[in-house]
Amino acid sequence: MRRRRPLPPSPLPQRDGVDPVRVRLPAGERWSTVREHLVQRLSAGPGVVDGMFAAGLIVGADGRAVPADAPYAPGMYLWFHRELPAEVPVPFPLEVVHRDEHIVVADKPHFLATTPRGSHVTQTALARLRRELGIPELGAAHRLDRLTAGLVLFTVRPGERGAYQTLFRDRLVHKEYEAVAPYDPALELPRTVRSRIVKECGVLTAREVGGEPNAVTRVELAAHRPDGLGRYRLVPGTGQTHQLRVHMNALGVPILGDPLYPAVAGPVPAGDFRRPLQLLARHLEFTDPVTGVEHRFTSGRALAAWSSYEDWAAGQ
Repeated sequence: MRRRRPLPPSPLPQRDGVDPVRVRLPAGERWSTVREHLVQRLSAGPGVVDGMFAAGLIVGADGRAVPADAPYAPGMYLWFHRELPAEVPVPFPLEVVHRDEHIVVADKPHFLATTPRGSHVTQTALARLRRELGIPELGAAHRLDRLTAGLVLFTVRPGERGAYQTLFRDRLVHKEYEAVAPYDPALELPRTVRSRIVKECGVLTAREVGGEPNAVTRVELAAHRPDGLGRYRLVPGTGQTHQLRVHMNALGVPILGDPLYPAVAGPVPAGDFRRPLQLLARHLEFTDPVTGVEHRFTSGRALAAWSSYEDWAAGQ
């Protein structure tokens, strides 16, 4: 069995907590120059790639600028920083619950993505923590939806990241969520919901289909109020996309503030942080695969619709 060669280190530093883009020129294809390949691959606007070459922004493993007419060489690595779109800052604190030489556990606010993706790059938990903590090699062991608040685990050392990711893959992390949704006295709880959920690329929502269940959630009612609201404890046994939101909707008690379930709402303007999804990753519990320490972390956040429904509904 051939061992994989380690990836060469980036010759470019991070920018605003975001790694540079790394491109490896593939074998089996033929372009005459590096420029020719990048123009086709990057699908950037007219003149963008030429401008990057002219400014010396595309570099090789030695950190030197690669000329536009450099001959195409399969296996060659290139690095560059992409131009980042302007992002509206997420105006909520990102609290650090725990930090040691191996991990960082953060209490993420609503509306903040976990890792750079799409139009959310610098305004992500990962980029912000790299900047604020001065840990450029910080990596995410798992992800929370952008609209979900609560606990996220990050790793300090790249070589240990796989060990922590394996905990989530093998379902060795106990996670508990809290949600606010309508109270239905006819709904028999607690119960364990099992279904098959599929999420198709390019489709905003996930959906339940027939077949072998791949999504399991324990749903319990923690409290309810005369105004018709319930506070629920959700314990996922699996980690399908939008699983908790899909299962709560299927029970007839969709989570408050959900823009996708039961119906897809229209897009909101950038910077509209009103009425956040009332879903919170409250507890995270696991045995540290590196130190053997038993960890149990708790989010200090409160769900606004439960503490003050009127303020939440008014978008305050």
